[in-house]
Amino acid sequence: MRYIAAFLLSVLGGNGSPNKQDIKKILDSVGIETDDERLSKVINELNGKNVEDVIAQGLTKLASMPVGGGVAVSAGGSAAPAAGTAPAAAEEKKEEKKEESEESDDDMGFGLFD
Repeated sequence: MRYIAAFLLSVLGGNGSPNKQDIKKILDSVGIETDDERLSKVINELNGKNVEDVIAQGLTKLASMPVGGGVAVSAGGSAAPAAGTAPAAAEEKKEEKKEESEESDDDMGFGLFD
């Protein structure tokens, strides 16, 4: 990721086709050592391509990924009983968090924004 980020920084800085030295200079400025093999691979993959098009293609791939929201079903039956107990458990957790935050304020003797 660091090589891609440096490549993109170089392109945003106005260099349409950065080379190894350009990317090394960016990474060296923040103290990151470079691996020539990985750097060459990134440059070879992105060389001659429009960065905006590559990003747009990546976004379409991300749009097709599932992002969760599935319901776990026990082996014995439906998920309805589990759904009925979930709100009660969530309320208990909220109450515990409120108590903990009040205690932590008392321990410190001051607040961050007082």
